[in-house]
Amino acid sequence: MNPQEQSLYNVSLVSYVLHAIVAIGAVLPGFQPGVVLLLIAIVIDLVKRGDAQGSWLESHFRWRLRSVLFAGLAYLLTSWMWFLLIVPGWIAWFCISLWFLYRIVVGWSALQGRRPISNT
Repeated sequence: MNPQEQSLYNVSLVSYVLHAIVAIGAVLPGFQPGVVLLLIAIVIDLVKRGDAQGSWLESHFRWRLRSVLFAGLAYLLTSWMWFLLIVPGWIAWFCISLWFLYRIVVGWSALQGRRPISNT
């Protein structure tokens, strides 16, 4: 890897770690690292994604940003359940959190293999 690619790889690794901490916190009751870590990861991805354009790492930035976007949208669309039906709301959010964790694990695994993610 050239130095720029190595730098983007390291940034991606840090971002995946932050996303993973948040994703695990969303799945495990009582372990809530906070939205701050997720916001830091999002800002990192937004700032550095332009540098990754045209490289195999570009798909990883897109993958992480879309994961957050889709999970956030799903949380928003199911938030009404918490007010009317607490148990279904908990189940829905748990499933969304598992999906988010799955996406982070898949992405991190591809990053470790130094390959792009398809179907982003």
